[in-house]
Amino acid sequence: MTPARLTRSRADGMVESQEDPDMSDTPSDCTEPRTAVTEAEVEALVRGICFKTGPPRKLGVEVEWLVHELRTPQLPVTPERLAAAYAALRTVPLRSALTTEPGGQLELSSPPAASLMECIGIVSADLTAVRAVLAEDGLGLVGIGQDPWHTPRRFLREPRYDAMEACLDRTGPAGRAMMCTSASVQVCLDAGHEEPGPLGLGRRWWLAHQLGAVLVAAFANSPAAGHEPTGWLSSRQLLWMEIGAGRAGAPPLDVDPRTAWARHVMDAPVMCVRRDGGPWDVPEGLTFREWTRSGAPEPPTREDLDYHISTLFPPVRPRGHLELRMIDAQPGDDGWIVPLAVTTALFDDPEAAETAYRIVKPLAERSLSLPAPHNPLWTEAAHRGLNDPELHEAAVACFAVALEALPRLGATTEVVDAVREYRDRFVVPGRCPADDLLDHMRDTDQSPRDTDRHLRGTDHSGPRLHATGGTPTAHGKDIRT
Repeated sequence: MTPARLTRSRADGMVESQEDPDMSDTPSDCTEPRTAVTEAEVEALVRGICFKTGPPRKLGVEVEWLVHELRTPQLPVTPERLAAAYAALRTVPLRSALTTEPGGQLELSSPPAASLMECIGIVSADLTAVRAVLAEDGLGLVGIGQDPWHTPRRFLREPRYDAMEACLDRTGPAGRAMMCTSASVQVCLDAGHEEPGPLGLGRRWWLAHQLGAVLVAAFANSPAAGHEPTGWLSSRQLLWMEIGAGRAGAPPLDVDPRTAWARHVMDAPVMCVRRDGGPWDVPEGLTFREWTRSGAPEPPTREDLDYHISTLFPPVRPRGHLELRMIDAQPGDDGWIVPLAVTTALFDDPEAAETAYRIVKPLAERSLSLPAPHNPLWTEAAHRGLNDPELHEAAVACFAVALEALPRLGATTEVVDAVREYRDRFVVPGRCPADDLLDHMRDTDQSPRDTDRHLRGTDHSGPRLHATGGTPTAHGKDIRT
């Protein structure tokens, strides 16, 4: 989602801009600003730079959280109280980028990490610091894919958010709900080799779109809105589907990733045309390809291309690396670690990646060759989760493969045990965190505090994970943007 332009002090005393990689208006490194671009230049730029290939060495995670009252989460937090708490957070030295989203959600985006455990260590330490500051104001972080209590309410009021809201309103209320009431766990992985094979770009791109449905089902955690069940286990994924294929859909998988993504960028609708003063223009039905051809209202620049790319929200977004965006936020302080560990194992361990490819290959037929998430496979994953027999079978097999691979990636016993516990509690019986929340909502004896305890994960038994590995350091390209 789109962040505020926050700043925070880094550990080395420097101050840096805080931009969110989900709905960010910050330019990416795909282009350089202020130079007009032609149609051919745009396609060449996107094809050449939005996939940075090489041996998979880095990973990262972006964890989003709803911010609620510690005592009574059903009560909305006033904008003034959020602003005061976030001002206090700006003084906290963190390794991760800290951003605020339109509805006041918080996101931590890790720096690129050289290993799974380094990534876990950085984000765990930063979350501990953030929670301590929020607790002083009586606030806490809640991991759930969509707010089950509150209607969408904008916390950030700036021209870019006004334009985004106006654009997304054209497809219905899903856009506002996504901006203001949703949260996710996004796993960032290197794009892979140019060569074919389990760690090659083509295979990883395909796997992300097929395995993605299994991840949606296994980690579904957004079954309610407005105090009522929606009928979907991942209502957050439903919101993305309702926003539409042009804004939130993937390109076809029947051509190579670079060609597919370049075409998708060119033929996607322009969200807005930025202005130095006054409201931003929100054109209707103008694609970036048409903009480059017409040059109206003014020729697009490379900076406009960067912004346009940042307003596309497919389930797998190439930003040099691959950004997997389909996983709901998870309950508990450490719930985000399990999807991070499972996804990393199934992509970055060659043996596990090859096996995962074989496991999900039969599921591909159910997509009917339609891009995710607007196909029957992804729809069923969001609607029924692991109640779908084929998704259940694939998830059980994938978790088994991940458990075998994690020690090879240096995962600690705590992390492996957490994945195993999740498998035994949810995956094997064909459940997901959304099922637990629905059980709580059906229990008429549950108090508001008990429901909040479930959302925070404090009623879960099992091992608790801790930061490990000494003082982590950033490596290589910044995969946060």
